[in-house]
Amino acid sequence: MQAVIVKTPGNADQLTIGTYEKPTPKHTELLVKVKCFALNRMDILQREGRYPVPATCSPILGVEISGTVEAIGKNVTDFKVGDEVFGLMPGGAYAEYAVIESALTMHKPENLSFEEAAAIPETWFTAYQALFFVGDLKKGQDILIHAGASGVGIAAIQLAKEAGANRIFVTVGSDEKVKFCESIGATKAINYKSENWSEIILKETEGKGVNVLIDFVGKDYWFKNMEVMGLDGHWVILAFMSTIIDKVDISPLLRKRVRIEGSNLRARTVEYQAKLRDEIYSHAVENHFAKKDGVLKIYVDKVFNWEDIVDAHKYLESNKSMGKIVVKVTPNQ
Repeated sequence: MQAVIVKTPGNADQLTIGTYEKPTPKHTELLVKVKCFALNRMDILQREGRYPVPATCSPILGVEISGTVEAIGKNVTDFKVGDEVFGLMPGGAYAEYAVIESALTMHKPENLSFEEAAAIPETWFTAYQALFFVGDLKKGQDILIHAGASGVGIAAIQLAKEAGANRIFVTVGSDEKVKFCESIGATKAINYKSENWSEIILKETEGKGVNVLIDFVGKDYWFKNMEVMGLDGHWVILAFMSTIIDKVDISPLLRKRVRIEGSNLRARTVEYQAKLRDEIYSHAVENHFAKKDGVLKIYVDKVFNWEDIVDAHKYLESNKSMGKIVVKVTPNQ
């Protein structure tokens, strides 16, 4: 089969279309003819050789797909050949064919496009997990979401609003993204390039800070994050752009009783991820996406053909996107 291959770990120019052995589904897996896959930040790290993949996972980039079932393992009962599906896997999405656990696969509603379906799994699983499984967000609480215009940020804003969060603060990198995030439910979006977001949040909350914080940045935001954490707050670290922190005063952790927890969805068990699948499929897909009721929306920023995979990665790295970047597997259209 054809697949996107990394010639040598490095920049986006190292991506090319090549050949790779077609996978065979195990007893609990499906073989899917991939229509679309979506891009994630972890794909960049893996392309650069900075995201080690477990030996049991495909070395091919990508963790979320949509497509049609080509074959099923002998223990699969919920799907059949020809079904239109989408779902999450630990790797192998950037290809004509991919294998996926049936427990992490969902039936695609008829009125969702393959592009929209591919944009759901990693983003919505991650956001839901961060807010409710880890962050324990409750109705009436205040929340800060960094990278508000990212795929996960957009999902988290909508989920927090629907859950009855009191104030939803987000940080973004442009005034255009400020307007966008406030249009989809953020109470206050802050351009971190031109405003002091920690001062604004403390003013808005009368010095109390936020109950839940979703962080993708790490070291560079550490001290300001600590400033805005409220009493008994939950700080969830999903990713990092900087790591080693010097001269950390841990006294605020004790004084505020802050809980800091990191979470890596890709390394979770199939059973854990299956619980997320069930929650997302019931809560978001069936109740909202399939009905197109506007309460929760899928935002696809741009769609590329896979011949343009280099441009797609460069666009992701430009930080200009507001929503998901999806790639169509051209031979399978």
